[in-house]
Amino acid sequence: MQDWPGLIEAYRTWLPVSDSTPVVTLREGATPLIPVPSIAERIGKGVKVYVKYDGLNPTGSFKDRGMTMAISKAKEAGCEAVICASTGNTSAAAAAYARRAGMRAFVLIPDGYVAQGKLAQALVYGAEVLAIRGNFDRALDIVREVSDQYPVTLVNSVNPYRLQGQKTAAFELIDALGDAPDWLCIPMGNAGNITAYWMGFQEYHQAGRSRTLPRMMGFQASGSAPLVNETTVTDPETIATAIRIGNPVNREKAIAARAASNGAFLDVTDAEIIQAYKLLGGEEGVFCEPASAASVAGLLKRKDEVPAGATVVCVLTGNGLKDPDCAINNNDAAFHTDLNPDLGTVAKVMGF
Repeated sequence: MQDWPGLIEAYRTWLPVSDSTPVVTLREGATPLIPVPSIAERIGKGVKVYVKYDGLNPTGSFKDRGMTMAISKAKEAGCEAVICASTGNTSAAAAAYARRAGMRAFVLIPDGYVAQGKLAQALVYGAEVLAIRGNFDRALDIVREVSDQYPVTLVNSVNPYRLQGQKTAAFELIDALGDAPDWLCIPMGNAGNITAYWMGFQEYHQAGRSRTLPRMMGFQASGSAPLVNETTVTDPETIATAIRIGNPVNREKAIAARAASNGAFLDVTDAEIIQAYKLLGGEEGVFCEPASAASVAGLLKRKDEVPAGATVVCVLTGNGLKDPDCAINNNDAAFHTDLNPDLGTVAKVMGF
């Protein structure tokens, strides 16, 4: 089997890199497209449903796609430090790729609102973590000011290279399916990913790599749904911390993607997110973080609208190990504790 070189080398002709760009990679990309028949059965009508499991990227989320580009271009420009605001996944990716490039990484997080798995990653990767009293949107305001006034590169999704890297996921989907899906269901936080996917779909379509373009179906948590409700949410709340963002920086680009694709923005409750989260784990063996499950929750909520025979891809943005507390608190598993350590007890509990 030929070694996968990472997404910059795999899609070099589609990306703004040159022979002098120092490629900083952890061999991200090439994540699996997994059929999920239990979801398809709930929709019926001969619909095919797949999940794009980007939780199998090196730091466990889709952010690696954008970060390989952002950090490579920052290094090309002679940058020595990067900064980001994060609900967790961006900080993990920024820290990993920055350290691989020999740069310092500063991450601002909303204190108490970052899942343990993500915080652990940023720390182990050697980032300098600054936890502020305030939400993600305030943290982003601060890092934008810092990057304007000091010699440090901002690597949030306002950085255009982030979206360039992330668009490769759309290329992978078309390469795997032979055409674009009919629906692309995706969680939205800062709305960079839906923007990037649409960019990728358009570029492949214009080059004749696909015959069609998908409807872009973006889903937000009900307690953090600024795009759905066309507002700014000053105090967003949801169990899906990765999309707990009240003022998305890519708002206008995402709205344009929705309009151009005849798509829709819809909200799902935390209960619906958890139901989809448990369904993916318990019936498909796919463990994603809560925010990822918003794409499947949204699809199930709008199943009556899915055309007969359609091909649907739900984007799973992050790995379930990012948020172990959510998993421990939200499952239907049998967990027998404090048992006597003997065969009879164990066999009895097993039903023998």
